[in-house]
Amino acid sequence: MKLLNTIALSLFAATAAVAGMGPHVFTNIDGGSHNTADWAGQPVLVVNTASQCGFTYQYDGLQALYDRYRDQGLVVLAVPSDDFNQELASGEEVKEFCELNFALDLPMTDITRVKGRSAHPFYKDLRADNGFVPRWNFNKVLIGPDGSVAGTWGSGTKPMSGDITGAVEALLNGS
Repeated sequence: MKLLNTIALSLFAATAAVAGMGPHVFTNIDGGSHNTADWAGQPVLVVNTASQCGFTYQYDGLQALYDRYRDQGLVVLAVPSDDFNQELASGEEVKEFCELNFALDLPMTDITRVKGRSAHPFYKDLRADNGFVPRWNFNKVLIGPDGSVAGTWGSGTKPMSGDITGAVEALLNGS
């Protein structure tokens, strides 16, 4: 079984590399890292977030989405960013804010650049391969189990919207 998992991870990494979306490593807000290769074969919703934004209430929806679909394989990755000057000063403050105000237990990165020359490689690849650059906080990118971009949404699309839940369900059902 371990050999099969290793082969599957290798195939995912090769497929994702062809699709241009992985694997990527993010610094975990708790220390350590999040490696997208660990989520091989699963849909992953990546959302650039900010604690002092008018869309910060969407953390509730992100947690609800994660709660609804995590047992079926969905990963929701919050990527706090100060690229729009609306994030707290440190990852520690962000983590405390999110735990106290939203009871988040979904995976989170440390504060990360999402646009420009210093953007994280995930966002650089997203721009190069799909032309997508976050225009504001709470932009959403759904990565399919094969590592390809399955959908992108702006800040105004709520995490529990039919557009997002429909796309997630289609991926989870293999459609």
